[in-house]
Amino acid sequence: MAKCALKNDYLQIEYLTTSLRIMGLYPAGKPNLLADLSHVPPIVTPYGDFYFRGGHRLWHAPEAMPRSYIPDDGEITISEISDGVILEGKTEPGTGIRKRIEIHLAADKPSALLTHVLVNDGMWPVELAPWAITQFRLGGTVILPMPTGNVDPAGLLHNRQISLWPYTRINDPRVKWGDDFVLFKADPMLPPFKVGYFNTQGWLAYWLNGVLFRKTFDGWAGLSYPDNNCNAEIYCGDQFVELESLAPIKTLNPGDSAIHTETWDIFDGMDSVSDELRSVLAVL
Repeated sequence: MAKCALKNDYLQIEYLTTSLRIMGLYPAGKPNLLADLSHVPPIVTPYGDFYFRGGHRLWHAPEAMPRSYIPDDGEITISEISDGVILEGKTEPGTGIRKRIEIHLAADKPSALLTHVLVNDGMWPVELAPWAITQFRLGGTVILPMPTGNVDPAGLLHNRQISLWPYTRINDPRVKWGDDFVLFKADPMLPPFKVGYFNTQGWLAYWLNGVLFRKTFDGWAGLSYPDNNCNAEIYCGDQFVELESLAPIKTLNPGDSAIHTETWDIFDGMDSVSDELRSVLAVL
């Protein structure tokens, strides 16, 4: 499939011209961090075949069939802007939702701002949450910051909640549960592993071969999120690992839109996922 690229001296981002996907994330002098799933067979839906492809995509939660798997191939609108590009798909059949991703590439560092937009072009209200999903190559380590400290003066109320999916094994050998951080070694294995939680720190990170990727996003306390109030989730199977962020659930009336932003930052020269690295991440 045809690709175009945004590039500065530190980072190259490749996107498709016939599907609303970001397929390449290349730190200077490094291979693509994102997963290539072009070999994976499609999922058959009433609306046609859905291809995972890999890379980064925009969905809307909650996940359901066929709602989440409506094909996103075909003509998209591409608009150049001063510091990046705007990618916009056609209105989805069935849901009436139109997706848009704006990519703003920093001029002087390996960083990008992604604005994800869902627009209701339909004739009735739709309840949804923007859901930004980034698929990476396996072999690295996911870093999940956990909430710390009391939420009430006496420390009597809970400060963490975790959602687990039916196929997730609590004793999966790839996960290391910690009080400040949960680490997940992204090795190929089945059954898959998925966990979600309300991330008060507002970031997720993935370390792979000396390069650290971090996405930051908002977390609005007091608002309702999908999947038992999760604004952050990870999924890993035998071919890729996903870092996912979600916006609050919102009812979109016809003509309304929902917006969810992520900032992507790349840090090179990180030799290992050490305590020092995690401490640096906590204050970035």
